Amino acid sequence: MNLPEGLHYSSDHEWVQVVGDSVRIGITDYAQDALGDVVYVDLPSTGTPVAAGSTFGEVESTKSVSDLFAPVSGEIMTVNDELVDAPERLNTDPYGDGWICTIAMSDTQELDALLDAAGYAALIDG
Repeated sequence: MNLPEGLHYSSDHEWVQVVGDSVRIGITDYAQDALGDVVYVDLPSTGTPVAAGSTFGEVESTKSVSDLFAPVSGEIMTVNDELVDAPERLNTDPYGDGWICTIAMSDTQELDALLDAAGYAALIDG
């Protein structure tokens, strides 16, 4: 299981990369593996406000449909439009080309509630 250091992880299986005052978000390698082949991603709209823990999109695979949960509060700044035509990027490169969106954080202290790689590894191994 690929768990890059230096990222934050949510118990809902999203990863968070801090980039200045915003964060880039995607689903973890564990999540994409559990989903199976991703066939569709319902992306949020830019400018949409989100609250930590709220749903902001969906990932549909050959196995199921899963909600995406915002790991932090803020406003959707950009979305990875390339996932519309190539949703399989969530499977092939979840920490790179498979990123989902960026959020301008409204409260950076929410990052403290997220897990580091070791904490996330303990969660999925537990």
